[in-house]
Amino acid sequence: MSIELTKRIRDLLDDNRISYKEVDHEEADTCEKSSLARGEDLEVGGKAILFKDKKDFRIFVISASLQADSNKIRKILKSQRLRFATKEELMDLAGVVKGALPPFGRDLFPFDLYVDQSIVSNEYIAFNAGVLTKSFIIKVDDYLKIASPTITSFAKNG
Repeated sequence: MSIELTKRIRDLLDDNRISYKEVDHEEADTCEKSSLARGEDLEVGGKAILFKDKKDFRIFVISASLQADSNKIRKILKSQRLRFATKEELMDLAGVVKGALPPFGRDLFPFDLYVDQSIVSNEYIAFNAGVLTKSFIIKVDDYLKIASPTITSFAKNG
């Protein structure tokens, strides 16, 4: 599934005439390792997190240099309950291991997509392509155009 997911991302970018840089690298299971492997600043990394609230799963994307504030996310979703997807849920629902979830919603997955303001302020976004050994780097403007996320603010302060 993961290699198929990488192809689906590439097709999505190609179909929308988005120029991208595809980077093969050593297995990188953390944002820090991915950043080093890509040769990009940590801030450029798009950390995609699958959350489950009372009703459904949703993907939240934030700069890899920041942490998501679960209280802010609960307010955004108007939900008292919120948890991370388990490793099993990530595999069952998205076909990826922890750390490999790409930052896309309904183009690739049946999930709503929320993007933190920290991504919007960057020129580029770099992300794992469904596997821990390949990344894509694209312009944020292009990413926002094809991903059509809800842009909001859910980073922890300080």
